[in-house]
Amino acid sequence: MRLHNLKPRPGAKHRRKRLGQGESSGHGKTAGRGGKGQTARSGSSIRIGFEGGQMPLIRRIPKRGFNNAAFTTFYSAVNVEDLNQFEDGARVDEVALRSVGLANGRSHGIKILGSGDLTKKLTLVVSAISASAKTKVEARGGSVEILVSKAAKSTADNAGKKAASLAAKKTPAKQ
Repeated sequence: MRLHNLKPRPGAKHRRKRLGQGESSGHGKTAGRGGKGQTARSGSSIRIGFEGGQMPLIRRIPKRGFNNAAFTTFYSAVNVEDLNQFEDGARVDEVALRSVGLANGRSHGIKILGSGDLTKKLTLVVSAISASAKTKVEARGGSVEILVSKAAKSTADNAGKKAASLAAKKTPAKQ
């Protein structure tokens, strides 16, 4: 194979649509823009969902229910086989993973997934870990320490407060 033998895949290249080249071209007269109106003019662009000033459908329909998407916990995923670049007996936490480029971007923590094989004994300090990853780490003599996130801590605190208030309501007050 040489450079002069390379060709684009069949169907990848198209002729440019030549507009306004006479009626028989199929793109003559209005050049595919329809007749008159706002979209027929040059430089016109209407944003998605605009309905000519009428109240758009998305604003007409009722908004109901609760969407939990804003409260999801997003973890940066790291596979077990990627941890082999650390020394034997190393303590691997979020700072260490970010420093070697295994966890980038914004997230609520790190989750270790079980893809691949582990060859080192490591101490992992992470937010979450899959069951298969945990067995692989412990099989090598390593250990796993799970960090409690702020969201999980506040949920646990709220559950504790709720249980305490329910217990207080059930016990009759002494007179």
